[in-house]
Amino acid sequence: KNLKVFNLDKLGYASNLKCIDNFLNNNIFAKENYQFFKADLNNYPETLEIINFVKPDLIFNLAAESHVDWSIQTPRVFIESNIIGTFNLLEASRIYWESLDNHRKEVFRLHHVSTDEVYGSLGSKGYFSEESCYDPRSPYSASKASSDHLVRSWNQTYGLPSIITNSSNNYGPWQLPEKLIPLIIVNAISNKPITIYGDGKNVRDWIYVEDHIDALIKVAINGKIGDSYCIGGGNEKSNEEIV
Repeated sequence: KNLKVFNLDKLGYASNLKCIDNFLNNNIFAKENYQFFKADLNNYPETLEIINFVKPDLIFNLAAESHVDWSIQTPRVFIESNIIGTFNLLEASRIYWESLDNHRKEVFRLHHVSTDEVYGSLGSKGYFSEESCYDPRSPYSASKASSDHLVRSWNQTYGLPSIITNSSNNYGPWQLPEKLIPLIIVNAISNKPITIYGDGKNVRDWIYVEDHIDALIKVAINGKIGDSYCIGGGNEKSNEEIV
């Protein structure tokens, strides 16, 4: 009840404010403490202006293009959003952070939300960990790996307080049906074919979206500046099993 939440979103094809509106309409405290900004991280002056206006203590960077197949077809969109967008956010955050007094500087942190796909493909056994080597296999994962490196370097070079989390595959309500689980469900309901790419043996870990959010909050409160944390659900399954 004593926190203010500011949501910055360019309202791309995957954005849907209905889920937020539904929550706000049923929660008077949330409605009073929430403000939305339609803005694109690729617009640096606008991003800097909003951050200076909001004066945040904590920034979650969840902005990203995330569809692997589309990254193969239109890689430039992923470079602009995931790399340039992150760069703009880091620079705006750095300038804001450097203007703060010592107490606010110590409180501030930027939490960069990334993916375990930066580590490549998971085998039939084992897990990714914070010590796993980066081995991106697509323009999407390469752009996310690049954004991770930028965040880490802004922490090391400029001292910008930041944390990185790398999550496994999310699923849950409101997910756009470009992703595997909602796509399977929609196609099955509609009596449409369900396509499995390759042999279906590719293994990924799956985590429910609200469990991911719980982990993000826990890391934001207790995480160590400069560290990265893997977030998984302990549900390693092949695409064939999921289907």
